[in-house]
Amino acid sequence: MDTNLIIYIAFALLIVICSVIIIFVKKKKRSKTQISSSSANLKDKLAKTKNSLLGKLAEIINLRGKVDEDLMDDLEEMLLQADVGVRTSSDIIENLKEKIKVEKITSADEIQKNIEAIIRDLLLKDYGPETSILQFEKVKPFVALFTGVNGVGKTTTIAKLARRFTESGKSVLMVAGDTFRAAAIDQLAIWAERTGSDIMKQQEGSDPSSVVYDGMMKAVNKKYDVVLIDTAGRQHTKVNLMNELSKIKRTIQKIVPDAPHETLLVVDATTGQNAITQAEYFNKATDLSGLVLTKLDGTAKGGIVIGIKHQLDIPVKLIGVGESYNDLRDFDINEFVEAIFE
Repeated sequence: MDTNLIIYIAFALLIVICSVIIIFVKKKKRSKTQISSSSANLKDKLAKTKNSLLGKLAEIINLRGKVDEDLMDDLEEMLLQADVGVRTSSDIIENLKEKIKVEKITSADEIQKNIEAIIRDLLLKDYGPETSILQFEKVKPFVALFTGVNGVGKTTTIAKLARRFTESGKSVLMVAGDTFRAAAIDQLAIWAERTGSDIMKQQEGSDPSSVVYDGMMKAVNKKYDVVLIDTAGRQHTKVNLMNELSKIKRTIQKIVPDAPHETLLVVDATTGQNAITQAEYFNKATDLSGLVLTKLDGTAKGGIVIGIKHQLDIPVKLIGVGESYNDLRDFDINEFVEAIFE
């Protein structure tokens, strides 16, 4: 082979290799920047919770100045005010006392670091990648059932999630299982159009299970990637309405036996400890796989995330921190802890 040709080919290969390396490095830098920006943005969104925890923590430590029983009492009160919950707050403080004893902590400055570590460990316990709602690629259709009391944001949560799926190239079918209000059906239809999704609906007053059955049949026959099922808002203390949810779930399983793949309770974070009561009731009726906490940006009660995980062991999968589509986020424990403590 001609020497000049060999040199030319080698030079061309070198240019290609260098180009690939440059592209890879730029992508990596951009990814890090996006993660950093996302984390910083979440800190702003959770500012009220951060101030109720970190701000008061610093205030208490500065006030007390030493590690004693009074400091422990004040810290527990701080956790209660952030809606961490009585049982969870007590367990965190008992864990902290044990650390103080074992590690012989005498400086109040070490308290913040230890409380953060305790909460992070509590949230991370038994929390693996499989808890993410985005683990849906292995099933088709991926079926998500949404439940909750009135006014918590179920329909808008469905809309935001639908937009995420359609933008990633997935076909989405919304099912208007809230047949008690014509406005609910109309609202979901509007969101379906806006997000590029299809919708299965019937008239107001129709049997919700009938709508769900037709929706599931359509999803299977037309090979939709994702099915998002809305249900009527209901008080968790109404036994007959909770039984209807169980019926809807059985209807889904007649068509797709291993569905719903996600049964999500949407909870308004501003309700604080009442969210735990709601979760207990809905879990009995539908065997919840996870929670969606909405309006987390508008409350100082973000500590409810910690209480729910500790008391019920039901993972928070999505959080709502604003009105835009991008403000429905996957719940990242490390990012959450960093946002409220750093």
